[in-house]
Amino acid sequence: MIGAMEILITKSETSKLSSLDLGNVPFGKHFTDHMLVADYEDGEWKNVEIKPYQPITISPANAAMHYGQSIFEGIKAFRHENGEAYIFRPYDNYNRFNKSAERMQMPAVPEEIFIEGMRKLIEVDKDWIPMKKDHSLYIRPFMFANDDVIGVKPSDKYKFMIILCPTGPYYAVPMKIYVEEQFVRAVPGGVGFAKAAGNYGSSMYPTNEAKKKGYDQVLWTDAVEHKYLQEFGMMNGFVIIGNTAITPNLDEGTILAGVTRDSVIAILKDMGLTVEERPISIHEVVDAYNSGTLKEVFGTGTAATISMIKELCYKDNVMKFDTDKWTISPEVKRRLTDIREGKAADIHEWLFKI
Repeated sequence: MIGAMEILITKSETSKLSSLDLGNVPFGKHFTDHMLVADYEDGEWKNVEIKPYQPITISPANAAMHYGQSIFEGIKAFRHENGEAYIFRPYDNYNRFNKSAERMQMPAVPEEIFIEGMRKLIEVDKDWIPMKKDHSLYIRPFMFANDDVIGVKPSDKYKFMIILCPTGPYYAVPMKIYVEEQFVRAVPGGVGFAKAAGNYGSSMYPTNEAKKKGYDQVLWTDAVEHKYLQEFGMMNGFVIIGNTAITPNLDEGTILAGVTRDSVIAILKDMGLTVEERPISIHEVVDAYNSGTLKEVFGTGTAATISMIKELCYKDNVMKFDTDKWTISPEVKRRLTDIREGKAADIHEWLFKI
């Protein structure tokens, strides 16, 4: 039951907020005054506390550093013009977090710690939520193994934490994407559907290679034929062909079930577009581009929300787009932003009041 667990709150004596311009904050650089910490030991959660943001101490033999039991989520909170603050779809992230935990053989985090702890933490640091358009409070829940024993087995101890950072736009300009054909992000039976830290660590080398070629990110393809679209860098991807929005389906467990992805699907349907969740090959994309039926390509994610793709490179095919003329993805972003910021009716009941 929500609120059944006592959460000790120790407030910081001074705030860092006065030295920060919330209207001009880069993503992931500045953190609020407080954090939530909870320990899992002896088969139960304990020591749940909100306290001043500070370093933590871990053993050099920490199991997460050696064997990779580490997961996280990304969520956002927004302040409305009337001063009230809301979290966007936190229960969807809560459910996905525990699915990741199950796959990584980690304990489930109770609702009263994840949801209520998050609510109380943001309540304490509510003044950190920017009011500027396209700005928000980014919420990072994460959990890692906390045994100090070297051995390949699930840990007996875990630490769950939530930290917060005010942020502006993640990708401020349209992106150039390189279609990856050598390296893979995920395979069926793997952990592609989980928000496991290792998924992101393994993506850095191929992404850096793409940047050497002049691209911002890679478009991951399947591990067998290297032709079916998976994720666009760290985002889910959408392709608009004619009046149909196509996004790779989740059936094989190689793609993260994005909360923003699900929200965009709902909004596209509200706009009257047909939405298909199915395998889509890069060849279908190239053919649609050559025939003039490919209208837009964009990525979706909590950090980026909507990121338009201005160039897509596959082998010798360089597909360039005039994103200034696009109408669908900008409208999706506008509608989603208006719901988050309280400027439009929350008809899907996505907002959780703090």
